[in-house]
Formats: sequence, C-alpha cells, structure tokens
Amino acid sequence: MNTKASSFRAWPATKLACLLLAAAAFAGCATMPSGKSSASMKAAVEPAHSETLILREGDVLKITFPGSPNLDTLQPIRRDGKLNLPLIGEVEAAGMTPDDLQKKLVELYAPQISSKEITVQVQSSSFPVFVTGAVIHPGKVLSDHPMTALEAVMEAGGFDYNSANMKEVRIVRTENGVMLHFTVNLKSVLQGKETKPFYLKPEDIIYVPERFSAF
Repeated sequence: MNTKASSFRAWPATKLACLLLAAAAFAGCATMPSGKSSASMKAAVEPAHSETLILREGDVLKITFPGSPNLDTLQPIRRDGKLNLPLIGEVEAAGMTPDDLQKKLVELYAPQISSKEITVQVQSSSFPVFVTGAVIHPGKVLSDHPMTALEAVMEAGGFDYNSANMKEVRIVRTENGVMLHFTVNLKSVLQGKETKPFYLKPEDIIYVPERFSAF
C-alpha cells in the first residue's frame, strides 16, 4: 500500500469539535438528503477508481508538450485553483480530472501550436482524512492517491479487535454545506465477501464504533 500516514498530532479545536458533532449525529439513524435512500446514496459515493482522481489546490502537475518542449512546465495548482501557463495565461484546473484538463489545454493551445499532443501528469498530491473510534492510532491520515475506507483504517494502525464493530463503520462527508452519513461493512471486505471499495474524499471522517456502543 503506497499511502502516507501523518504522525498523530493534536487536532485543532475546530476539527475536534467537528468530530464530536459527527459522533453525536450518529446517535440517531443516518440522515440523507430528502428523496435519497441510504442505498442510493452509497451507490453515488462508490465511484470507479479513475473518477476519484480530481485535481485540487496544492497538486503539482507536470504538463508536457512533445511537439513544443519549450512550453513544458511543472507547477502546483494555486490556492485559487488555477495554473499560469505559457502563451495562454491562467487556466482553471481544480475540480477537473487530469484527462479533462488535458482536453481543455488541447483546445486552448490549438491556435498557438500545431501539435494536438499534450500530457498532464500529477507529480505529487496529498489529501487528509480523519480516522477516529476503535482504531489503534486515531488521527489524521494523508494519502497521495485515491484511498478506500479500509486503507484509511489500516493506516491508522488497524482496528482495535477487542472492541471494534467492523460491520458498521461510519463515514461523515460534507458536500455543499450538507453533512452526509454512510455506513460500510468492512468485516465483509476483510472476509472477501464484499469487493466493491468505498473510496474516500478529502476531509472525510471515518468513525469505527465499538460493539454495543450507544452511537
């Protein structure tokens, strides 16, 4: 597994408060936006591996022009989500996949260069998720590639097998100001009964409850 776990650090008060709020939210049944069932919501957040490769601020991109190597560049996506590229200036990159950005650059450079060949590669990238509950080393986990819920737990030292309820691992995700809750059975994954992975998004909170927990 080529993931990178950060050393455990004291979390900022705002992040700790978020985790406590998320745990409190689990006291009732998981809530979903109106009109969406738990099953349909789970399906919506289990994308294919390639669909999780979304560019974000801080990603370092290598953009090469085989027909015009003088335009090759290596630079990070700025905080405003943009790149500053030769000849065409600022280009929005955050929120796109590498393939989408590649196609966009081919269109933008069409009047400037004769070659239609441009490649976009992610040289480095990291995003945090947070693991709490019945795991060995709760805390922040950094990944440089798409990470599943099980991988995040393993990076946090694995389950506390004396107390962990692996069948009802909860994920809290905030999208467009709405808090979403998901439940995944990681015991089935470990036993090979479930093969469809649950891929995480930046800032997801993974909560492993204890058996017979009130949450």
